[in-house]
Amino acid sequence: MDAFKLMKELWANYELEVYYLPKETGLSLIESTDQMDGRISAKCRNAKVEDLWSLTSFFGYTTQTFVLAVNLLDRFLAMMRIQPKHLSCVSLSCLHMAAKVTEEECNLASTDELIRIGQCRFSVSDLGRMEKIITEKLNFKSKSVTALTFLHLYHQIGLSHSTERKEMLSLEKLEAQLKACLCRISFSKAKPSVLALSLLRQEIEAIQSVDMLEIFHHIQRHLKIADGELLLWRGQVAQCLLDYASPECSKPNHKKLQWIVSRRTAQSLHSSYRSVPELPTIPECCWDESESEDSSEDMSSGEESLSSSLGSDGEGRFFPAHLRRQYLNA
Repeated sequence: MDAFKLMKELWANYELEVYYLPKETGLSLIESTDQMDGRISAKCRNAKVEDLWSLTSFFGYTTQTFVLAVNLLDRFLAMMRIQPKHLSCVSLSCLHMAAKVTEEECNLASTDELIRIGQCRFSVSDLGRMEKIITEKLNFKSKSVTALTFLHLYHQIGLSHSTERKEMLSLEKLEAQLKACLCRISFSKAKPSVLALSLLRQEIEAIQSVDMLEIFHHIQRHLKIADGELLLWRGQVAQCLLDYASPECSKPNHKKLQWIVSRRTAQSLHSSYRSVPELPTIPECCWDESESEDSSEDMSSGEESLSSSLGSDGEGRFFPAHLRRQYLNA
């Protein structure tokens, strides 16, 4: 796609992004909620997004699936007041809805498998009903304009100016950094175009490219993004990546990670011929055999995370070394 068509598509998405933003008042309410209030808190939401990252990695889903799932989750939580015990059903429904839109049908996990691996205590019919509720409330049809939409467009625009820059801008690295940001609810308040541009600026600073800086300013002028708004989110992105690059931030060790599953789940995995990749240790709660698995009354609390760290991008290799140096010298 040539530069003119890319800029035209960029503007078209910029005009649409407002329709896919979570309600800021709803997000602020979540941020101000104490964990003991019996409502969804920011910590609770962030933990579930980390779970979605881990599940996305487990099933081999794309970054697009993860980002769309988070967008659906935030929009729904900002609109509806739900109890923490229902959050697992909501988040898994968002992931399944996103996967059905973005993934090849042959790669889709069954709803039963998704529930089993997600260690959720609700039935397939519960998941189906929740998907219908989310679809109706959000008027969801096929896609959303997200920060990943703009990140891909910015990357293409950068590459369209010269093939020599192919090795300078790593889309994989930008996507990993975006996923880290989305694990904090505060970034759900940012316009997708601005969040993606902030990430692009961080990468430009890392590679110290004067040419890419010119392209950055060209994009900013084209979308008429104010300096003040960009400066605000650039600072928050830098802090997020700085925190993530710090030694104190827990990151998975691929050589030691494993899933601890019950005998029944292991047999189910074996029968489905799905190998288990290296992921954070996830203890599985045992079912009481006397309980009915179709019961929708006893759902998981939603306050416990599947993993003690983030997804498979969590080694820190996509988080700039210059940020780690800043952290150590601070």
